Amino acid sequence: MKEIIKTKQEIKVMRAGGRILAQVLQEVVAAVRPGVTTHQLNELAEQALRSRGAKPSFFGYGAEAGNPYPATLCTSVGSEVVHAIPSPKLKLKSGQIVGLDIGCWYQGLCTDMAVTVPVGQVAEAAQKLLQVTAESLRQGLKQVRAGARMGDIGAAIQSYVEVSGFSVVRQLVGHGVGHSVHEDPPVPNFGRAGTGLELKAGMTLAIEPMVNMGLPEVKVLADSWTVVTADGSLSAHFEHTVAVTKEGYEILTLI
Repeated sequence: MKEIIKTKQEIKVMRAGGRILAQVLQEVVAAVRPGVTTHQLNELAEQALRSRGAKPSFFGYGAEAGNPYPATLCTSVGSEVVHAIPSPKLKLKSGQIVGLDIGCWYQGLCTDMAVTVPVGQVAEAAQKLLQVTAESLRQGLKQVRAGARMGDIGAAIQSYVEVSGFSVVRQLVGHGVGHSVHEDPPVPNFGRAGTGLELKAGMTLAIEPMVNMGLPEVKVLADSWTVVTADGSLSAHFEHTVAVTKEGYEILTLI
């Protein structure tokens, strides 16, 4: 595991790319409604990215392993945790929740972000899952600053989630991002405060809690991409790309 420090110019580029990504995701979220297919959301995301001079970073990812991801957007519905593939056959229904995960290349650097949103009116328990997962990301972000430890982020996320009655996925973690879609260091959403890699100014991290309503275990479906909860419970996912600073952090994926 190695630390990858970005220059001020690289962070400036990532900030610009992250702004584009946030604008695109905002457009996609606005299009979520009952009857829309996940394929339509994907088409919107791709067109919106390319019209702004960015390129999808997920499309074709994994080609070297012989199983390239076939879309711009991951659209994970209900018990799908992450990486579900959009489909023209899958129409969203009122009461569902859908995770929208997107990444882009802009001027040679990569950013990554995700939100999970309700489709129409959702049950109170599902709404609480969304609120807790979003807040767990904020709790994790509060720990980010030069000199902190990676375990500080994970411990803050884990404790908030578990006190709220949910569980954190352990088989998937956040990651460094910038020169690659996924780069060192791993960023777990669980752990012990005061342990792990020391954070340094200039590191750029994709922090992304994945939270299940039931047990933390997950499994991968036959398409080799879609990750679902092992017990069939609902799951939510929120993510920002952030730069570590001396004083704290800067969210790079903001409009």
